[in-house]
Amino acid sequence: MKKSILFAGFFLFLVIGCTQETQNKLGRAIQNWTGTNGVLEVYAGEKLVKKFIKIDKLSTAVSTEGDESRPYRFGYGVLDENFNGKEDKGEKRVYFEFSDYSTSYIFYEDPHH
Repeated sequence: MKKSILFAGFFLFLVIGCTQETQNKLGRAIQNWTGTNGVLEVYAGEKLVKKFIKIDKLSTAVSTEGDESRPYRFGYGVLDENFNGKEDKGEKRVYFEFSDYSTSYIFYEDPHH
């Protein structure tokens, strides 16, 4: 019991001492480890044009030389071709990318799973 309290205190001390970006990365790492059930909807105007389900995380691209973020995100998810929110026969897990600048999108955790 004492070890777990000591570890929790040490962990809290480390998190408080981190920059906001480091805290964000740490939070994403914990979220990635625990997993999520994300949904990504991509819109053209008001029309839904692509839907990906069962996404465990979205990542921000980082330049190959340095720590600068690139203006796009990427991930893996099941392409929901008929927009019904379920993985149907023939729908496959795919890699996707989208621009932070020109893509209208909503990313959220699926509340039904």
